[in-house]
Amino acid sequence: MHIADLVSQILGTDLPLRVDCYDGSSVGPGDAGTRLVLRSPDALSYILTASGELGFARAYVSGALDVDGDIFEVLQLRDRLPDVKLEGRTWLAMARLVGAGGFRRPPVPAEEARLRGRRHSKERDAAAIAHHYDLSNDFYRIVLGSSMTYSCAVWDDDTSTLEDAQTNKYELISRKLALQPGMRLLDVGCGWGGMAMYAAERFGVHAVGVTLSRRQAEYATDAVKRAGFDDRVEIRVQDYRDVSDGPYDAISSIGMFEHVGLARLGEYFSDLYALVRPEGRVLNHGISRRPGSHPAFHRRGFIDRYVFPDGELHEVGTVV
Repeated sequence: MHIADLVSQILGTDLPLRVDCYDGSSVGPGDAGTRLVLRSPDALSYILTASGELGFARAYVSGALDVDGDIFEVLQLRDRLPDVKLEGRTWLAMARLVGAGGFRRPPVPAEEARLRGRRHSKERDAAAIAHHYDLSNDFYRIVLGSSMTYSCAVWDDDTSTLEDAQTNKYELISRKLALQPGMRLLDVGCGWGGMAMYAAERFGVHAVGVTLSRRQAEYATDAVKRAGFDDRVEIRVQDYRDVSDGPYDAISSIGMFEHVGLARLGEYFSDLYALVRPEGRVLNHGISRRPGSHPAFHRRGFIDRYVFPDGELHEVGTVV
């Protein structure tokens, strides 16, 4: 028996891609444009000792498994992973092929989030934000471009640059908030300071941006200083639940909502309501999911463990 035979037991034989194994065996279409490469016995051990996509994710992050081609074809395998059940003879064959170590759980990659404490407590939220946003400002320059602006943008046409589209977003948000010179704006989850600086420069507001990411705050504070907005923009490392210097004339929250948590939605909206003046405006921009769809961030998935720990997308009707 070859490693490819074990892969067939786990994933089936009707694969949309080819799997190349470290013993030279393969399974799947020979002319497939995408290959899944198992580089060591740890690849199978990860998959067999953690259910669903988590084992797959650990194998990939550790380097025991690699992808050559279209990552979306590989992601189609997720539906095959939750209930891996091997026959006794297959376990014996695996023991002969990979040794007794094939039954041991390999070490969890150091990159995996290990959060402690009550979900969406202030301390745990700070740790979750640090895991994602404190990675490196140099990394985010590569991903986000010179605007250093997260979340979706507003495109006028296909000739607009990313920076143009992010400026369009800030302009749209500012107009929806009816910003006027002299107003106080609170930007919740201010990121690298883009919205606060745009509103100060373009609309003459006094802006406060709060974030739990120290790397973001360092970048934003420096950007504010270089732009000469020290007298109009303040950046704080602060939880939105600790902001107490209202009222503000307007509040923006752009792409932070996914970190709040379903159990905290009432508290979140109540806190923002208490911070905005009567008849002031709050703009909440967040990703939601369609009615009847499943949450995108489940607790044993790749996104929760390696990208956005404790992130939650809420059904849109619940939010409304």
